[in-house]
Amino acid sequence: MIKNQLKTVLLLGALTGLMLFVGQFIGGTTGLTIALILALSLNFIVYLFSDKIVLAMYRARQAERGSELYSIVKEVARKANLPTPKVYIINSANPNAFATGRNPKNSAVACTTGILDLLNKEELEGVIAHELSHIKNRDTLIATIAAAIAGVISYVAAMARWTAIFGGYDSRDRRGGSGIELLVLAVLTPIIATLIQLAISRSREYIADESAARLLHNHKGLSNALLKLEQGTKLRPMAKGNEATASLFIVNPFSGQALINLFSTHPPISKRVEKLNSLKL
Repeated sequence: MIKNQLKTVLLLGALTGLMLFVGQFIGGTTGLTIALILALSLNFIVYLFSDKIVLAMYRARQAERGSELYSIVKEVARKANLPTPKVYIINSANPNAFATGRNPKNSAVACTTGILDLLNKEELEGVIAHELSHIKNRDTLIATIAAAIAGVISYVAAMARWTAIFGGYDSRDRRGGSGIELLVLAVLTPIIATLIQLAISRSREYIADESAARLLHNHKGLSNALLKLEQGTKLRPMAKGNEATASLFIVNPFSGQALINLFSTHPPISKRVEKLNSLKL
């Protein structure tokens, strides 16, 4: 877990460094400051209302307090020393779950009808522990910070592309750069920023997996659940939804793993299961 925590810090540092480099190269501090204010403002709004936005997007309905799902969430939250989050159910055959909310006091866990039909109690407990670990580890905050920085880079790079295309860049710039160099930088940096952002997402998944296993003193429930969810998602991918929300779910609900792991929102299930099975609890 310490290794993945350190990896997150280093990746966030790399993302910040990339932002500062792009800002200095393209427009100095003024342009970067404007882009930073815009990106942070947008992400702050999303951070405050992300739970309502995503729950409404998937037409989630609140679970009854007497349901088995609510009881499992309440018990796992007690073990994690967390307030019981709001519990929602999404009407979808795709077996999946996600957590959302800006902090433990304002959080929610949502499960699809598909996951409730597919998993047994031990496996569902493992999934819920994983999602509550995301809440406890403040992964929503980390994801928001990463998105804000990546947003700044993409915004500044977009301005740079237009500048390079329409010749607004002075080839006699103090750095001696050219419009072609600017265009290359403007195209490559958003890709690099996205890769770093996805790497952060994958590292947080490993941390949540380990946190869940240690919380329950049991890795079998979650590892078995992940294997079932991988197969279930292949058979029943989510028909409706926004692929931008894929990183929220415990497994990618749309098309499974990306062909190239660098572009994947989640680590390979095989590696997640391998790491879980190697834990000494």
